[in-house]
Amino acid sequence: MSSLKITCVIVDDEPMALNLVESYVQKTPFLVLKKKCASALEAMEFIKAEPVDLLFLDIQMPDLTGIEFSKMLPKETRVVFTTAFDQYALEGFKVEALDYLLKPFDYAEFLVAANKANTWLELVRGKEQTRVSEEKEFLFVKSEYKQLRIKLADVLYFEGLKDYIKIWLKNRSRPILTLMSLKSLQEELPKDRFMRVHRSFIVALQAIDTIERSQIIIGDKRITVSENHKQEFLDYISNNSLD
Repeated sequence: MSSLKITCVIVDDEPMALNLVESYVQKTPFLVLKKKCASALEAMEFIKAEPVDLLFLDIQMPDLTGIEFSKMLPKETRVVFTTAFDQYALEGFKVEALDYLLKPFDYAEFLVAANKANTWLELVRGKEQTRVSEEKEFLFVKSEYKQLRIKLADVLYFEGLKDYIKIWLKNRSRPILTLMSLKSLQEELPKDRFMRVHRSFIVALQAIDTIERSQIIIGDKRITVSENHKQEFLDYISNNSLD
């Protein structure tokens, strides 16, 4: 089962249709409902403040139709059209809708459309993670008046020590010491490869040998996962475990 979460908004000027789609969204584990809107104009205002991944969008609405509204959306937001009129199907696909649900539709039909959105978003986010990883293969850090090139693939973990960081590397018995905060370093690291597990430690996820209760073992080093970071780490384990 995918752990991906898709944020969505339902837009329909019919209250019964809004409530039905809401009930379908609530039954679907990977969908997160952010808002129900009775018009495209209401949805437009909301999305300006809080962008979402997906719209379940009625076509035939007053003031602004679903087709017109879909052309104004940011490219990151995709659409599943919902309508009682099948003549809009071709127009819906012209604006790159993920799917087209003809009212009245049941949960099985809704789930097919939702799964298409899930597949699309997994592809998009997978490409983004790959791009981040490819762009970030090394860091330059200042140590002893020199700029050292550190390959991220060689990092075991980073250890914070007041205003300094110790960088522990494979095949090197002593760490590299650099003047930097863990917080600023964390912002530079690929999130799919490194995780902060303690106020004083960021670990390379691929370097973990063993997990024992609340401790990470890398080589002969034991690093305790603090309470503040435990849930994120448990989620990572869960998403990468065989059932």
